[in-house]
Order: sequence, then C-alpha cells, then structure tokens
Amino acid sequence: MYTEQQTRDLQGRTASFLQLLPHLPAGDVEALRDVLRFHEYRYYVLDAPLVADYEYDQLYKALEAIEQQNPALIRPDSPTQRVANALNGAFATVQHLVPMLSLDNSYNAEDLIDWDRRVREGAGTAGIEYCVEPKFDGASISLIYENDLLTRGATRGDGVQGDDITTNIRQIRSVPLSARFSAYGITQIEIRGEVLLTKKQFKAFNDKLTEQNLPPLANPRNAASGSLRIKDPEIVRKRNLEAFLYHVSYHIDQNNQPPAELETHSGSLDLLWELGFRSPAKEKKVFTGIEGVIQYCQDFEAGRDDLPYEIDGMVIKVNRLDLQEKLGMTTHHPRWAIAYKFKARQATSKLRGVEFQVGRTGAITPVAKIDPVPIGGVVVGSISLFNEDVIKEKDLKIGDTVLVERAGDVIPYIVKSMAELRTGEEQPIQFPVNCPRCSSALAREEGEAVWRCINIDCPAQVVERIIHFVSKDAMDIRSFGEANVRKFYELGWLQDIPGIYRLPYDKMRQLGGFGEKSITNLQTNIEKSKSQPLHRLIFALGIRYVGETTAKTLAQSVRHLNDLSLLSLEELQSLEDVGVKVASSIYQFFRNQANIELIRELETLGLTLQSEKKAPLGDGLLSGQSFLFTGTLNRLKRSEAEEMVETRGGKLLSGVSSKLNYLVVGEDAGSKLEKARKIPQIQILSEDDFIKMMGGE
Repeated sequence: MYTEQQTRDLQGRTASFLQLLPHLPAGDVEALRDVLRFHEYRYYVLDAPLVADYEYDQLYKALEAIEQQNPALIRPDSPTQRVANALNGAFATVQHLVPMLSLDNSYNAEDLIDWDRRVREGAGTAGIEYCVEPKFDGASISLIYENDLLTRGATRGDGVQGDDITTNIRQIRSVPLSARFSAYGITQIEIRGEVLLTKKQFKAFNDKLTEQNLPPLANPRNAASGSLRIKDPEIVRKRNLEAFLYHVSYHIDQNNQPPAELETHSGSLDLLWELGFRSPAKEKKVFTGIEGVIQYCQDFEAGRDDLPYEIDGMVIKVNRLDLQEKLGMTTHHPRWAIAYKFKARQATSKLRGVEFQVGRTGAITPVAKIDPVPIGGVVVGSISLFNEDVIKEKDLKIGDTVLVERAGDVIPYIVKSMAELRTGEEQPIQFPVNCPRCSSALAREEGEAVWRCINIDCPAQVVERIIHFVSKDAMDIRSFGEANVRKFYELGWLQDIPGIYRLPYDKMRQLGGFGEKSITNLQTNIEKSKSQPLHRLIFALGIRYVGETTAKTLAQSVRHLNDLSLLSLEELQSLEDVGVKVASSIYQFFRNQANIELIRELETLGLTLQSEKKAPLGDGLLSGQSFLFTGTLNRLKRSEAEEMVETRGGKLLSGVSSKLNYLVVGEDAGSKLEKARKIPQIQILSEDDFIKMMGGE
C-alpha cells in the first residue's frame, strides 16, 4: 500500500502538521487527508500505528475545522465523512450485481478429496491450483466502488438482494472510503467480505453489557450482524467493527481488459491488500493438488484459538478465474469453491430444569440444566441464564430442545429454543419470588435486570461471602477452599467471617478426613492472614463494585480502615477510578451498622486494619511513574514485583492507557502488550529489564 519512501514522507508531513496545530491553512487540506488516511491504514489494517491516538485526534479535529470553514472543500472520501450526524431510516432493499451464493461444505479430508476429483473432471485438467483462506465467522457484506469511491454497502440478504447499510459501513475504519482501482483500469467493482468483532473487542463489548446487568451476547457473529442493522451510526462506530474483504465478484474494466492481478483469486487478494483493504492476503496459501490443502486446513484448525478473531473453517477456491468460469455454479453454490468446516462448537440438547443460585451479593442467577453434550472439546451440562429477562427473551421452557454454543474460550450460552419441536408437554420456567435458600422476598432495583435476596443473613450469601474472603485474591488463606467452607458451615463451626479465626481445631481432630498436618497448615495459614495488607482485607470484605485495584486505591487514601467511614461521596469520587456507582456502594457499606461491627470484631481478632503505606525507598525514585505487569514472570512473583514499584513511590495501574509509563512483560503476554505497542510513550520492559531498573542483576 505504502512504500518505505511514502511512509517516511507521510511521517514527515505528520510531524510538520502537528507543529502547526491547532490552525492549519486550508491549502493543506488534501495533504492532511492523505496523512489521516495513512494513519487509519496503519492502525486499522496493519495494526501498527505510528502516532498516538491523541495526535491523530488533533489532526482529525484540524481537518474538521478547515472543512467547516470551507464547505466547498469537503470530499465524499474525506475521513470526516465517515460519521453521520443523523439516524438511519428504514434500510432500503438493493440488488447485488452478482448473486451471493452459499458455499458447499465439507467436514473431513475424504470430502475434500472427493471435491478435488469433481473439480479435475469438470476442468478437464490435473494439478489444479487451489487458494486456501480462513472462513471468517461474521456477517457477510457486499461493497461497490465506482470511480474509486465507495458508493454502496449491503448485507447479504437472501443472496439476490440485501439491505443498503452504506452509512453503517462507512463507520468501519478498515473499509477505505476510496481506493485507487482506476490505477488498474477498473471503473466499477463489487467486493464481498465479512464484518466481525475481534475476540478482544467482543470481550470488551460483553464486559460493558455485564456492567449494565445485561446478558452478554453468545458470539462475535451475532454481535457483528446486529451492529450492522443499528439505526444510529454513532453507536455502530463505537462497536469497533472490522471488515475482511476476500472476493471480487464483479468488475468493469477500461477497454474490457482486466488487470493481470485479477486472473487468479490469490492475485485479487493481493490487489485488495495493496489498495488498503484488510484482505486475507497474509493468511492465504496456494497449493497445487489437494494434499497440501488438507494439511493446511488441519494445521489452521489446531491453532484457531490463537487467532485474534473467530473462524469456523477454511475456504478452498480454484485459483485461476478462467477455470472458475468453466466450472460454473449450481443454483445453490459455485462448483469451484468449498468450505472445510471445523468441528462443531454448537450442539442441541434438552433443557431438563433450572436451578436458582444465590451469590454473595444476593443476586439470583438461573442456571439451566441440560442433557450433557460435548461442544468444542468440553462437556456442557450447566449453563448460566443470567437473569429473568433472558429466560423471557429466549422463550425458554422446561423440556425444550435448545441450541447451545461455545465460541473459543467463552462460556457456553443457549442461543435459542427450538419452538417448532415442542410437543405441548413443555413447562414454563417459574422465576421465584422468594429466595430459594432463606425464603425472604426478592427485590429488583430500578434499572437492574437482577433479582436479589435482601436478607444479609441468608445462608447462601453467608457461605459465598466466606468463600470470597478466604480466596487467593482476597485474604489468600491456603488450604481453606470452598469445600472446607461449606463443610464447616454445615457442621455449625463457621457461621460468619469472624468465625474463620475461631475454628474449633480440637473438634476438627476428631473428624475423619483431617490429619494433624493438614490441621496445622490450616491453622498457620489462618494466623498468617491476620497480617495481610489492608487492601486485601478491603477486597475480601466483598464491597459491591470494589475490585482489587479500587481496594488498593482505598487503602492508600486512609491511615485506618475505619477512616473510610469519614469520607463523603464527593471525597470518594475524587479518588482515581472511583465513579458515582462505586462511591455510592462504598459510602453505604460504611454506614451499615452490621458492617461496622464486623470490622470492629476483625480488629479485635488481630487483623491488620492500618494502612500499608510505606515511605518510598531511595527518596521515591519512581515517584510519578506508573507500571503495569502482564504475562507470567519467571524470576519474581507478581506481588513481589508490584511491591518493588510501590515501595519506591511508583504507582500501579489496572489497564493500558496514555497514563501508563512502563509495561513489564512476562511470558504469554496478551492483549495488553498489543495495546501498549500502539501508544508510543509507553516503555515496554522485559522482566530482566525491570529487575535491573530496581537495582538488581
């Protein structure tokens, strides 16, 4: 797309424009557009940005200002013309230039061998060249460019016609608003592709839904497909959709002479990549004969979970377009292409019942019990239904045949019930009005989808709170797992959190299954937990919305745990990462007399309630510097490394942002490393680099 010289030139222009901000002359408008298009390509197609997000935003705002002051300079392919200011109306129906047919499917090597035989017979030649590429699991689209400009985007629809979603397509940054097809003699072209959400974006999208007490979506495909039909383009833009373009279905050439790149399918993918599209040019491979195709498909399936996006198979196409034309199509699918489908991650099962579980905050979660079924290498028998609204939306009944899906490492979901298979014997699911454990009336706060048991002494909540208190990320009491908590509760030895520190070890010795060594270890670990730092105790208390990072922020803001009861809502909200909802939860917790009594009792039992603030070493050598750790450290424990930072006056962040100074990377680092690479001011350190920075060897 861009040569090394062009890249240097555009980077030079970028630096010049940044120096001239905030006001750039109108005469630079086209050069400014070129710079912004270049950085969009680097960010959204190559995933290798060369400027910080803030710098891009400043250049974008400068372009907006020039165009607002000079409307005559606005062009339809300007980066500012992606975002629409109004809602879409009803989506118009448009006809595809060439029908979008389905693909024939195969599920094993024998299917591919048989298909290869039919292709060779139909083409009348041996040694057919095949192009193999991923089969993206998203929503199909069709794009039309005329005289280099994007003029239309449409859904697949029924294959003959689809919905005009041009405005929404323009919100997808990896789709160029213009491309130099004219350089190849092309005046009109129709391109097929797939819109999808990466696994990372899908997780972020679902996390937001969960924060709002809404059920997460089952898979990225549903999220992408639904996003394309949203009427507000601004919402579509915020979904961070991506588009892979993988097929040229139609083109008009000057002088009726197609470019050499369009003589093969692989050549068309390279052409699209060269013109700035995110095509599978880097993932595709070309083979002569079917043996290499089969091996590549199997290798890709083995590594599918390592990809940043979901795929459900591979697509094999005859590479030469003249042979494609000779082979032709059926009314359903082309004879020159086939999909090799990976092992199913969907299955059908019977919904046999629903159990209602009570969490430590009193949240009632319905859990579907289905006939166990293997999906993607895991046997699934229980599936969370999240809340009552999900049951109603999916129209679930006991006895239904249901479609279950498990995408990647995502938990299983019930996609839908198959109402057409009902016999009339199915029973409605009755959501309880009383707590299934203590029979207290359930309550549902305004704006929430979750019903809760409001009895703080509910046995189920008590047990879950104790399990959380002793867990690894909280007080980290080794040998005190969930099974022991439940057992001691049933025996009457453990009825609340302070009871952890009053366990009857003599009775335990008389109970079968507990040896002297295991009892001694448990007793030692419980005693050690009294010295855990304050931030761990705050997290262990289970204050709603308070995670580990917020717990550290709270611990660093006071000298004693009880000081939190003295802070006003405004003072709480002034703390980093503490918003209105979190502040309100903390405020209410420390004004509940039962909680105050709990804290007083824990202090009496010897737990540390003083702040773990320490004087920085070396006069605060890291004062003002922020750190984040990702991946597995080999020489240090994560807690040791974090303590090194804090004792030297440094600060720990919970995520990658422009506020981060150093990302320390261990083995198997994930998305945090990818994100940090896009922010130039973040320094990326290895574990050895970090240890040297701390004065070690």
